[in-house]
Amino acid sequence: MENVSKYSVGIVQTQTVRIVEASAPLQLKCGKTLGPIDVAYETYGRLNEQKDNAVLICHALSGNAHAAGFHSPDNSKSGWWDVMIGPGKPIDTNQYFVVCSNFLGGCSGTTGPSDVNPATGRPYGLDFPIITIEDTVHVQKRLLETLGISHLLAVVGGSMGGMQVLQWSIAYPDSVDAAVCIASTVRLNAQSIAFDAVGRNAILADRNFDNGQYHGHELPNRGLAIARMIGHITYLSEESMRQKFGRQLRAADEYNYDFNSEFSIETYLDYQGQTFIERFDANCYLYVSKAMDYFDLTQEYGSLQKAFANSSCRFLIVSFSSDWLFTPGQSEEIVKALGAEGKEVSYCNIYSPYGHDAFLLEDQTLGKLVGGFINASWHHNKPSVRCVTEQCAIPAQTEDINRAKRVRVDYKLINRLIAPDSRVLDLGCGNGELMCRLIQGKNATAEGIELDENLVIHCVQRGLSVVHRDIERGLEMYPNETFDYAVLSQTIQTLDHPQKVLLELHRVAKKVIVSFPNFGHWLCRSQLMFKGIAPQTKQLPFRWHNSPNRHFFTLKDYDHFCAELDIKVERQIPLGKTTHLPACIPANLFATQAVYVTSKYGTDS
Repeated sequence: MENVSKYSVGIVQTQTVRIVEASAPLQLKCGKTLGPIDVAYETYGRLNEQKDNAVLICHALSGNAHAAGFHSPDNSKSGWWDVMIGPGKPIDTNQYFVVCSNFLGGCSGTTGPSDVNPATGRPYGLDFPIITIEDTVHVQKRLLETLGISHLLAVVGGSMGGMQVLQWSIAYPDSVDAAVCIASTVRLNAQSIAFDAVGRNAILADRNFDNGQYHGHELPNRGLAIARMIGHITYLSEESMRQKFGRQLRAADEYNYDFNSEFSIETYLDYQGQTFIERFDANCYLYVSKAMDYFDLTQEYGSLQKAFANSSCRFLIVSFSSDWLFTPGQSEEIVKALGAEGKEVSYCNIYSPYGHDAFLLEDQTLGKLVGGFINASWHHNKPSVRCVTEQCAIPAQTEDINRAKRVRVDYKLINRLIAPDSRVLDLGCGNGELMCRLIQGKNATAEGIELDENLVIHCVQRGLSVVHRDIERGLEMYPNETFDYAVLSQTIQTLDHPQKVLLELHRVAKKVIVSFPNFGHWLCRSQLMFKGIAPQTKQLPFRWHNSPNRHFFTLKDYDHFCAELDIKVERQIPLGKTTHLPACIPANLFATQAVYVTSKYGTDS
């Protein structure tokens, strides 16, 4: 423990507080009431004098309040998210006051079905009322009020914890500055509900279940273990199971030809089931999994847009590429609804082979995102605006090699073309330099779209709103004319379908600024004519076989292209090596690159 104490919150104690008395029970979503209610929780760090540095951590189905640190000096098992919470860690307890409480209906100190029903003097069992995600968020709010906290800097959670995060942003929109929803969804799909149903049926069918009144005699461990095994399969991915287990036998070289567990994956699931029954309760599994099934923001509010209509916090949505339980598509549905409502949202789909479990395993990448986002949110309402000059000067930590080689158009020029106080979408935003310039110099509201994961993380760390997305998939998350300007800098020539993208940009923005290298430049022509080789210049540094460019066109080609699409060219700005070309010089021959400002015919210029 001495080796980790410097970066650990150290020895912590789970505390319990009564937040609802029996005389004034809590009204639940199901129509019943519950009281008294005790809540188990842990805190790390210190609440500052302004009480504006509180961060709430929401756990997943099998989690509890013990998120960080150790319960005793001789206990080697740390909290379930210890890699993320602590001094100098992404959720830095030197700066933030962190609270994590056990879920309502849980089995780790918070009132649940395994607790004694004061009306009968025996455990609630199935007499415990059905609880929902909304109920547990109300309980968390009461806990925070008991702790003297009326406002949260951030609420953070993964999986079922992410559902709580979304509910917080909706139920208490004025109480949260930032919401971090990781590997979650606004509602379970039919497949997920099916897995939950099978798990619950395994418990209910256990001969020891005794209608939920199994306390005091043999527990329904077999049913609970099977439920855990079923659930754990959904947390993994085919790739991770193939890499870790394959078809390996655990303890033999040949098949036994019986029904005992012999494949490595079988014995692994046996182990998961066994360890789970040692720390979890069967009734709690029934109630918590059912709470997840009932969570459906679309049904509750009519549509996701309506659900988030009153939310005022910043959002970070994170998914994982191989997660088939809560898929990237489900996270993108959240991003789409938030974008359509004009909310400040960032999104990253982290590449990982670990499936749903990645939110507990990809701590390095996730830590950069979450830590950077919370830190940016901490400074968001400070005198130093969202993107300060010092941050803008920081180079990207990791850039795609092709992007690093590409010569970008002069950002000062684009900056001059954009009117103050505009709303701007920067496509292929890179490390966010242009967005920073616009926010700082033009008081613009800037959002970005970027395909490179590392650059997305860097933008989030700088306090910028950026969505991790291939722009060729479309921009359906934005209504018509959401933006005053859309900027596509040095990217259009790399697209497979530039026509589709350009038309989509003109749908979502009143004006579109596009820059691209000119393949009609005299140096390109001379290399083709006299050397017989594909052109390679400072603006086009790639060789024919490693170039990201899909299309080779000139200023004239782009003029014709716009005319065919019924797009109005408001300005054509040809550039030499460093300056604008004079009007007397043939632009198509001497411009190394160009900037176009275009709009749809029939719109105001």
